[in-house]
Amino acid sequence: MLTAIAIFVLLCSASCGSKSSSPGAASNSSGTYIQNKGSDTIVNLALAWAEKYQAEHPEIRISVTGGGSGTGIASLINKTVDIANASRQIKPEEVTEAKSNGVDPVEHVIARDAIAVIVNPENPVSQLTLKQISDIYSGKINNWSQVGGENRPIVRLSRETNSGTHVYFLETVIRLGNSKDKTLFSMDTLLLPSSEGIVSEVRQNPNAIGYDGLGYVPKDLKVIAIAKEAGSPYVLPSIATVNDKSYPIARDLYMYTNGEPTGIVKNYLDWIISPEAQQIVADLGFVPIAPDSTS
Repeated sequence: MLTAIAIFVLLCSASCGSKSSSPGAASNSSGTYIQNKGSDTIVNLALAWAEKYQAEHPEIRISVTGGGSGTGIASLINKTVDIANASRQIKPEEVTEAKSNGVDPVEHVIARDAIAVIVNPENPVSQLTLKQISDIYSGKINNWSQVGGENRPIVRLSRETNSGTHVYFLETVIRLGNSKDKTLFSMDTLLLPSSEGIVSEVRQNPNAIGYDGLGYVPKDLKVIAIAKEAGSPYVLPSIATVNDKSYPIARDLYMYTNGEPTGIVKNYLDWIISPEAQQIVADLGFVPIAPDSTS
């Protein structure tokens, strides 16, 4: 997996030799440069899209960087990017801040994703309910023996707070979708800056549990089958189980623009939802929004 810095260097090397315009100007038909920043969940997908699109449109240059959904949305509010990537919806307070700065955030659903809960292959636990996962991450369950595993302490791993995946997991899993619930991650949860960091820690720690976008989970780690509640079927994440809504931890992925896109930004976003671009979504382990893109 490329890091955000590596992504920026790679794309900058392709684009720095050509004339670029400011983010505000890049949205018109005369622009040649698109600034795209935000979600680390989306960053590898956005890079793959940018490389493909630039190959087909050599007059366009696209810079892709990560940093988290909050970072991308903040950059949109500050008018320093053309497109903000986010693995969560923009918050009401962010919309208010954007409008006070003359920015009108417009949402575009560009793919879907399953959040996989992962453990080390040595861990005998292979299935959990949403409530059990909530109790693990809130600190009510602290030993694997409490959920059918060995007598080992649970090491909780999470993305950092600026991550859209962190926010989604907190609201959907730990709080079980209850907007009035104020439960937080257990204080001893280890916050890691990247999806790759969670994968690396789970790989080397048999006591660890983490979560990641399905497209980031390598085959050498164990993915937990999840039940919505006790007595419900345990379901593994996949394109099929996200689309039929049987997997309980799935979400839309977003790009945000300042107002309705025009010019090269509109052309790029139109291409992103095409079957060609949505095939890349499927190839990288995410869930396409175009029904004919997974053949």
